[in-house]
Amino acid sequence: MVFSMMDKTENELYIVLASATGIRNKNLEVVKAAVEHDYYIIVVTTNQLTSILKKNYLKYGINDEKIYFVDAVTRYAAGSNVPPMKNCRYISNPGNLTDMGIAITECIKELEGKKTCLLLDSINSMLIYIPSNNITKFIHFVTNKLRIHNLSGIFLMVEKGIDPDVLSQLTTFVDDVIDADQDTQH
Repeated sequence: MVFSMMDKTENELYIVLASATGIRNKNLEVVKAAVEHDYYIIVVTTNQLTSILKKNYLKYGINDEKIYFVDAVTRYAAGSNVPPMKNCRYISNPGNLTDMGIAITECIKELEGKKTCLLLDSINSMLIYIPSNNITKFIHFVTNKLRIHNLSGIFLMVEKGIDPDVLSQLTTFVDDVIDADQDTQH
C-alpha cells in the first residue's frame, strides 16, 4: 500500500499525486495511516469542510482525537457565524495564506514534542483562489517550517490538474513524489 511510507523515516515530506476521483480516498488513507502510526496530524483543508471530513473519518473508523484542522473552506462557505469546533482553526478563505500560515504555526506550537504530520488537501483547490507562484512560495514556506521542526508532511494534488512547471518546482521542496494511482515512487 502506498501509505506504508509512514513506516519509513519520520520527518520526511511527500507529494502524493492522485486522480481527481481518488483524492478524497487518499485523504482518508493518509489520515488513517498517520493515526495508526501514532502521529498527531494537522489537516489543512482547502477542499472539504471540517464537519464533512470528521464524518468521513468516523465512517472510515478513524479516531479524530489526534487530528487538528486548519479549515479554509467552512467560513468561506458559511460565513463568520460558524460554531467553534475542538482542535479546529477556521480561516476566512482558501486564498488567505497569511492566516493559513499563522494557523499552521499555532498547531505546530501546540503539538510541540509530539510526533506530528501535516496533510495539505489539496494544492489544486488552492489554485482556484491563488496564483501558482504564490502557492509555490507558500508551500516552500510550509516545507521549511516542517523541516525546522522535524515534522512530516504530505501534500495531496491531482496530477493532471496542475501545470508541469509548478509540479516541477514543488517537487524540489519534498523528499519524494508518490503517484498513488500507480503505487510507484518517482
